[in-house]
Amino acid sequence: MKILAIIPARCGSKGIPFKNIIDVCGNPLIKYTIDKALKLRSNNLIDNLIVSTDCNDIANISKKLGASVPFLRPKNISGDETSSVDYILHALDYFNKLNIFYDSVIVLQPTSPLKSYNDIVDAINIFQENKNDSLISAYKEETINNLIIYHKYDNNAVPVDQGHNQGVRRQDHGPVYIRNGAIYIVSVDYIQKNKKIISDYPLMCEMSKNNSINIDTFEDLEYVRNVLCK
Repeated sequence: MKILAIIPARCGSKGIPFKNIIDVCGNPLIKYTIDKALKLRSNNLIDNLIVSTDCNDIANISKKLGASVPFLRPKNISGDETSSVDYILHALDYFNKLNIFYDSVIVLQPTSPLKSYNDIVDAINIFQENKNDSLISAYKEETINNLIIYHKYDNNAVPVDQGHNQGVRRQDHGPVYIRNGAIYIVSVDYIQKNKKIISDYPLMCEMSKNNSINIDTFEDLEYVRNVLCK
């Protein structure tokens, strides 16, 4: 199986400006994902590694860190509303024009820097050993479930599940798994035909909750710094 690894890192970020290259313990954030991807490549677990970005600063930093940046992503697929499908298909089209073809794509989010090398290896192994179109990473949550989830309208709590007030014990409903966005794998055939990165019943690679944090706020960033700067 020929695998293309893509690290998506656009310029824009509403919450944290230039989030993908913000300083974390003396390193740009993206380094923590590039380093793991380079190890995957050196161990022949992936065939190519690229950073997909629309930003010259991110491109230059990524190149210095050892990643390939063969193109700058067009602005029309670099906005807040851009989906993963857009930049993946753009990258595949770039390589197809060079007569370079891949069987699957693994997306490694740089905003999830605590994912471990072994987390990624486990995901690749699960995908290769099972027949499926896609894989997601997720963590187990023991407490979250529909019985304790509400929408808010004005000052009213509107339950997701009408059984929310029936006194069901936590141990009776069991755990759920939360997609953490750290790792995605999708077959090229599937994404090209369906324009989706996640199939109806994807494979799952379970990660720890601690490894699953996705930096979205300054509080998340502070947590990651406290972990990595020890």
